[in-house]
Amino acid sequence: MDCVSPILDVITRVSDCSAKHAAYINDLQENLESLRNKMQELKNVYLDVKSRVEVEEQRQMRRTNEVDGWLRSVLAMEAQVDQILQKGDQEIQKKCFGTCCPRNCWSSYKLGKKASKKLGAVTELRNKVRFVVVADRLPQAPVEERPMNKTVGLDLMYAEVCRCIQDDQLGIIGLYGMGGAGKTTLMTKLNNEFIRANKDFEIAIWVVVSRPASVEKVQEVIRNKLKIPDDTRRNRSEDEKAVEIFNLLKAKRFVMLLDDVWERLDLQRVGVPSPTAQNKSKVILTTRSLDVCRCMEAQKSIKVECLTEEEAINLFNEKVGETTLNSHPDIPQLAEIAAKECKGLPLALVTIGRAMAGKNTPQEWERAIQVLKTYPSKLSGMGDHVFPILKFSYDNLPNDTIKSCFLYLAIFPEDHVISYESLVLLWIGEGFFDECDNIYDAFNQGRDIIEHLKTACLFESDGFDGVKMHDVIRDMALWLATTYSGNQNKIFVEEKDNVEVHQVSKWKEVQRLYMLFSSMVESSMPPSFPNLVTLIVRSPGMETLSSGFFHFMPIIKVLDLSRTGITKLPIGIGKLVTLEYLNLSFTRLTELSTELKTLKKIRCLLLQGMSHLKMISKEVISNLSMMRIFVLEFNELILEKENARQSPREEEEPKYSSEDYGALNLRKDNKALLEELEGLEHINWVNVPIEGALSFQKLLSSQKLKSVMRDLSLANLEGMTLLRLPRMKHLRNLIILSCGELLEIKVDQEREGGQGFVADYFHIPNSNFSCLCEVYIIQLPKLLDLTWLIYIPSLEELWVDDCESMEEVIGDAGEVPENLVIFSRLKSFSLFDLPNLRSISRRALPFPSLTKLRVMNCQNLKKLPLDSNNARNSLKKIVGELHWWEGLQWEDETVRLIFTPYHSTWV
Repeated sequence: MDCVSPILDVITRVSDCSAKHAAYINDLQENLESLRNKMQELKNVYLDVKSRVEVEEQRQMRRTNEVDGWLRSVLAMEAQVDQILQKGDQEIQKKCFGTCCPRNCWSSYKLGKKASKKLGAVTELRNKVRFVVVADRLPQAPVEERPMNKTVGLDLMYAEVCRCIQDDQLGIIGLYGMGGAGKTTLMTKLNNEFIRANKDFEIAIWVVVSRPASVEKVQEVIRNKLKIPDDTRRNRSEDEKAVEIFNLLKAKRFVMLLDDVWERLDLQRVGVPSPTAQNKSKVILTTRSLDVCRCMEAQKSIKVECLTEEEAINLFNEKVGETTLNSHPDIPQLAEIAAKECKGLPLALVTIGRAMAGKNTPQEWERAIQVLKTYPSKLSGMGDHVFPILKFSYDNLPNDTIKSCFLYLAIFPEDHVISYESLVLLWIGEGFFDECDNIYDAFNQGRDIIEHLKTACLFESDGFDGVKMHDVIRDMALWLATTYSGNQNKIFVEEKDNVEVHQVSKWKEVQRLYMLFSSMVESSMPPSFPNLVTLIVRSPGMETLSSGFFHFMPIIKVLDLSRTGITKLPIGIGKLVTLEYLNLSFTRLTELSTELKTLKKIRCLLLQGMSHLKMISKEVISNLSMMRIFVLEFNELILEKENARQSPREEEEPKYSSEDYGALNLRKDNKALLEELEGLEHINWVNVPIEGALSFQKLLSSQKLKSVMRDLSLANLEGMTLLRLPRMKHLRNLIILSCGELLEIKVDQEREGGQGFVADYFHIPNSNFSCLCEVYIIQLPKLLDLTWLIYIPSLEELWVDDCESMEEVIGDAGEVPENLVIFSRLKSFSLFDLPNLRSISRRALPFPSLTKLRVMNCQNLKKLPLDSNNARNSLKKIVGELHWWEGLQWEDETVRLIFTPYHSTWV
């Protein structure tokens, strides 16, 4: 019995196995059908999942690895199942005729076994579908390309900024310029072409900051770029967000592109790490104000200038299009004229160019150009697009006074350049600074406003001390003055060869009028200007204004007749009793008649360049009881000498005659004038020439005159060998000339309060001559040196001319403290006709501010006080004869090579 039991167990196992294998054969058709159905179910699920994936991918998402693997597995499974089903259908068709038995049991067995296993695999694959998320967001590119049109004229600026980005020492770079100049376009080009190609940056973040600068808004843009999940942002403080941003950015080399910045944005509050040479990250910003670059602590500020004329024409023609340009042979030339009117401003060029596209007749172009010159706001796109964009700069000005000062410059014609002083004095005359305690505070406020408007790119510098408006900015200012005042004639500029009085009289609503003409035709009906506040007339050929011209100007405050050819005061000028500012400079007046004494409200009287003036009636000055500013200048010698030296010939010495000096000051003694000025209660600004010892003694004896003297000319001080200059704290410009006996000049070193001179820069504002910045020494044949200048801490320009005995500029300065830096602010240094001059200074001078040194006819000056360490950061030009330059002695050859590139024989 023990051997029977194992035998039975083997028989049972063989029987079960046989039954299972038989089922593979017997159930083949049923299993194939089940496999077919399960596979169809799996394919339906596959299509559903695939459809969800495609939708997400269209939204710039990427399928997850799990989903991608499952979809691939389904496709592979489908291919395998199709193969089994195809073979299974063939096997069933091969059964023995009239029976259910397969012809080949072994083949049916293997196929049935495969079908059974694959059925389980399909079911398992179907059960894996539990996909809540089928795709994730794509990782953003380190630098995203931004839309940008083709650029014109940015290549040089682009190359400069690229060099700055590559400089590890420049962490923050500011791009500033007037509205519409192309700052954002330039930064877009940097983003798309340079930063994207530079693989060193791990991420670039572009933020439009605008105004007001919002830390929260900037943080949100950065957090989106850094992919900080939404659920971590809720209920977080600004500081917590900043910490989060900081810790993510500090591990990356980033570039932050801040567009349209109007005020300081505190990057530390945002969480942006400071760009340094170590982390090599960058912050690049665009703004309309240089001040914003400064307060953002930019290590490099680059002005985005308007296009050159050629670049402007190319950009304009591109926007007009070849079809329009070729539609008539006259149009290309007209297009060039229109482009020039835009003065290189890309915003205007693009806007007007697009507006002119499709204008195919010369007549349309001529009309458009005329509108652009006279009423630009009416040209398509200017009043509704260009000017509103530029107006943001005006709106951003901090107060109404600065806005009024800005609009005021629009009264002058296109491209008109006016000096700082002339403009500020006009503003003072208009009463813009009446709240100031004194005239010097008002003047300083005016200069500060000019600098502010320059840094805001609303004013432009021109020359040493000139300012002007870009033409399109001026057009915008005129648009503002008319559109927002409701008065189309508030400001009017008239430029004609001849003006008839009846033409002038139609401007009854005008408040400010600028007139430039050759002559005026009389009329029987005097003009009427009931609203006129400001009248500026320029007419070099006009000898007089028509009689009665001033009869009906009841509220006029400012009258400027400078640079007209008038030889006598216009009849009726005494009726302008509301007048507060009168400028008669550079006219041919020979006298100021008593009619002026009725102008008792006059606060500012300007008489510059009055070479023909012979007398001022005594009653005039003493009756101008409200006068605060009086300027009288006869001397034009310096200008004449400067013009004579513009193109000097080698070895040729300029010749001067006594007649050159006879016209400087036709009044032999102006002591009486000084006495009248001294009697004016409100006077606190005086520019006056003093000729003769008696007049100078009057100045010395008057504390009031010394305290108000602004520009002073001293000439013909007979018999004086020692000139001791008294304390004049407001003196700005000093001319000493034609004093034949003068040997020495000294200055009063006693400061107010009895303190002696202290030689350090902390006391410059309290110096006896803290404002003196220009000194001209001319024709003093016995003067030995100018050592006294070491006590003039603010000196910016020094002109020494025709002093034949002078051997040193700075003589024995042994008593001067070592910490006193001589000529630290000197910018322009001119030495002319000094035959015995051997030394400028016995010690090397640093000249940290010097830009131009001019030496002529100083053949014994063999050495300059220059070494390898001084003046190199500021110096632009050394002017002198070639034989003099070649004969100079240098500390060593290296120093000579350093300064040789600056030498020129052209003034």
